[in-house]
Amino acid sequence: MTQAKKQVVRTKKIILPLLPLRGLVVFPYMILHFDVGRKKSVEALEYAMVNDQQIFLVAQKDVQKDEPDIDDLYQFGTISKVKQLLKLPGGNIRVLVEGTHRAKISRFISDDEYVLAEVKQYPNVKSEVTDNLEALVRTAKEMFDDYCQMLVKIPHDTVVAVMNVQEAGELADLIASNIFIKIEDKLEILQEINIEQRIEKLMLILQKEIQILQLERDISGKVKEQIDKHQKEYYLREQIKVIQSELGDKEGINAEIAQYKQKIQKLKMPKEAEEKLYNDLDRLAKIPSMSSDSGVIKTYLDTVLELPWNTQTKERFNLKKAENILNQDHYGLEKVKERILEFLAVKQLAHDIKGPILCLVGPPGVGKTSVARSISRAMGKNYVRMSVGGVRDEAEIRGHRKTYIGAMPGRIMNALKQAKSKNAFILLDEIDKMSADYKGDPASALLEVLDSEQNHSFRDHYIELPFDLSDVFFVTTANTLDTIPRPLLDRMEVIEIASYTEQEKTEIAQKYLIPKQRTAHGIKATALKITADAIKDIINYHTREAGVRNLERQIANICRKVARKIIEDGEDKTVITPLNLELYLGRRRFSYETIGRNDEIGIATGLAWTSVGGDTLQIEVNVMEGTGKVELTGHLGDVMKESAMTAISYIRSKSNEFGIDNQFYKKSDIHIHVPEGATPKDGPSAGITMATALISALTKNNVRKDVAMTGEITLRGRVLPIGGLKEKVLAAYRAGIKTVIIPIQNEKDIEDIPKNILNEMKFVKAENMDTVLETAMVIKNEETQLSFINNIGSSYSERESIKQ
Repeated sequence: MTQAKKQVVRTKKIILPLLPLRGLVVFPYMILHFDVGRKKSVEALEYAMVNDQQIFLVAQKDVQKDEPDIDDLYQFGTISKVKQLLKLPGGNIRVLVEGTHRAKISRFISDDEYVLAEVKQYPNVKSEVTDNLEALVRTAKEMFDDYCQMLVKIPHDTVVAVMNVQEAGELADLIASNIFIKIEDKLEILQEINIEQRIEKLMLILQKEIQILQLERDISGKVKEQIDKHQKEYYLREQIKVIQSELGDKEGINAEIAQYKQKIQKLKMPKEAEEKLYNDLDRLAKIPSMSSDSGVIKTYLDTVLELPWNTQTKERFNLKKAENILNQDHYGLEKVKERILEFLAVKQLAHDIKGPILCLVGPPGVGKTSVARSISRAMGKNYVRMSVGGVRDEAEIRGHRKTYIGAMPGRIMNALKQAKSKNAFILLDEIDKMSADYKGDPASALLEVLDSEQNHSFRDHYIELPFDLSDVFFVTTANTLDTIPRPLLDRMEVIEIASYTEQEKTEIAQKYLIPKQRTAHGIKATALKITADAIKDIINYHTREAGVRNLERQIANICRKVARKIIEDGEDKTVITPLNLELYLGRRRFSYETIGRNDEIGIATGLAWTSVGGDTLQIEVNVMEGTGKVELTGHLGDVMKESAMTAISYIRSKSNEFGIDNQFYKKSDIHIHVPEGATPKDGPSAGITMATALISALTKNNVRKDVAMTGEITLRGRVLPIGGLKEKVLAAYRAGIKTVIIPIQNEKDIEDIPKNILNEMKFVKAENMDTVLETAMVIKNEETQLSFINNIGSSYSERESIKQ
């Protein structure tokens, strides 16, 4: 190498026509022919033939480019002498050239008809023979001979010619020109001026190519050993197997077992799990690789090792930040937010507390699923939603035994694998819609999952190993609690999400739904405005729901029509008001009953709870001469029919106090009807309403139009509590009713009613029917009124004195 540093290379600059080559590098001492068809290349050849037959050949970087620019050419090339030109049909020229000197482009002189460049020519220097150089030459010849033996494409004459060359520089150029390597590698050799370094680079490239050829030969040999004359069609598949084996699995099943053991050690699983997996690995080592059991064990191991045995995400305990996230995503829902913040506070104080199991219960569209997603975001947990509605197979929860064909783990294990963390947030959606069949009861399988005292060692049938679920935060959603088995319900902390009030829906629409839909439809905030009154009309007359799902759909409907107007008419701003709302949503689909103009006999206003919120219920009674028949119409359920019969029995026992003929049940036919007969109605909260309407019809006294009531009645006249008070009061408020009679035991539920409604309405808390009648009845005749009130008052005074 010392001798190489002392070598002085003298160069000279000459001007030559330039011919770019596609995917071809020419070396000094190299003779070859190629075809030329590009116009500039033909002109360059003609220029060279007219002058001294010298031309500069240089490779272009992109072989696909027909008209390469100066930047598309490599800097180093070869000065060559044109030996022969032969014109071919079609205008192409076949040219025979001989490389003479390597050169480098200094500058470009012209680029008109042909490219003319000034190049720096390097002489073909004969290096001084040293022991080091002699050793390099011999080694290069040996490596070239090995290369030619492995690659039979090189002619024998070429090999002999190379072996007879003694000059090191010439040898390197000849070998480089005759081996099949990338153009970048050839250019690396071409631009190396120092001879020793040139031959060293050549040897490195040769060594790499020999290794690749050896690998190809080994692969081909192994493939040939694995196939015989009767299995030709499997040749390609076997070749792929051998290639994969060479790339990764060089030791076969032993390498796989070693990888499995490494994964088990890295996971630091419980001792029981480790022993089980090591036993399976021992079985795997003894089973033939082509056996079906081998595939079953591998699938099982892969599934178990993918579970997050010790992987946990960092939870967020910042109460302020969590509260901001919950408030940003949802309006209202104070009980849910308060419960989550309480859990985060306790978790911050006691880190080992187990996650609660919350059950969010409410009508459709109130945001149960979306609030669960917000909770996971506020807590910093990985969120996975698992819908269990319609699940009928216990194996969906616990998995299948792996002895079955196509066995797989249950949904709980799959959810953890999807979450990739042991402390995930798993939402079990629609848990009230699970059912059971001959394959088992999935609700029973959930008893262990949703029990913080038991789920620390949950065993999936497929996994067969205890997995700790105590760090998982489970949240379930349901529309009703009636269909959830009692043992399962006992394991959950129920949080009721009531239907939204009109004011809450308006706030949600203005703060969340309208901006969301504007963005989704590409409408600017200034281009669309929906007034609060218009939103209230949409809520009352175009949707009938407890949540806001249909409200969002109607807002999206408005946005689509506004978007069309923006495109077609170019409108800059659209304001939606109650006056023009029908242009966008059509006629009103729903209407709500309002109080009548006058008090009436035999008509009392009840309150009902439905899946889409509360509603008023007009109960009508007609008493006619007859034989004591009782007719009940209006598509009533069994509970309402029983309430009607109870009310009649109560009235019979109090007929003297009410001034009613005690034989009315024999002499009169009674018809009780609840309008909207096509709509099914059932429930225990219409008892006092039926009794009031019956007493009004029998005594010919009016019932106040501005009073609504809800409550069940007993045979003794006691008023029993009901559910859904908030929704019922909202329906009464919407209908213009000012006084509501409620059971005294529902007094605690009044705090759930919005304050603005509490201030505008009067609530009468009734313990028995006397209070109901005093509030709701209007007595026409003064004598009857006095007798009626005295009877009620005396019975009420007697009960009060007994209490005292």
